[in-house]
Amino acid sequence: MTQGRLSGRTAVVAGASSGIGLAVARLFAREGATVHAIARRAVEQDAVPGRVVWHAQDLAEPAGAARAIEAAASGSGIDLLVHAVGTNIPERRLDQLTAESWRDMLDANLSAAFHVLRASLPALRASRGAAVFISSVSARWPDASGPAYQAAKGGLTSLVEAAALEEHERGVRVTAIHPGVVDTPLLARRPVPPEAATRPLMIAPEDVAEACLFAVTLPPRVFVAELTLLSTALQTLGRA
Repeated sequence: MTQGRLSGRTAVVAGASSGIGLAVARLFAREGATVHAIARRAVEQDAVPGRVVWHAQDLAEPAGAARAIEAAASGSGIDLLVHAVGTNIPERRLDQLTAESWRDMLDANLSAAFHVLRASLPALRASRGAAVFISSVSARWPDASGPAYQAAKGGLTSLVEAAALEEHERGVRVTAIHPGVVDTPLLARRPVPPEAATRPLMIAPEDVAEACLFAVTLPPRVFVAELTLLSTALQTLGRA
């Protein structure tokens, strides 16, 4: 394999079965990293070319996250972590949410990130590594993604900010990326999926993957606290 910007480094990509996570796993593997790709469901082993190990675990469960991270760290540790786990539901308006759907949304979009980060910290501290969490512009201003999704992503951004503050003394860099609308399979779960003509104007998963690579390849003396990505044509509800 040709030398890349991540040669010799071990990366964990959570939520790697599709969308942003899959794009990150492919890019990091192409750049020479050994990638531990974690997904809730089984994935074709050749979905990502390169040095990739797949782990099927539900990261919303603390034990599942612990097993996946322990397996990933058992070889040469963990240098990089990208957490791209997230979901939404069609019945997302406040008067449609139930106690169960609220809990499920927070488990998938917020608690999973905590479980993965908590399990990864010893390895990231040892390597003085970097972690990137895919949040959303929904964490910064209201949109049509629904209160549960917005609350979870807002909590995720706050978790990243707190972790970045606490862990900087150990050399761990923690970044939040806030994409606007991204053309992923998650869009099919909108109450009204977007028109096909709009999709080419959206952010591509590969664009977010490039932002993750940028964040983790900066010199150790500097880190990206947060990065907002918007579609040039669409912005986000006209607000930036």
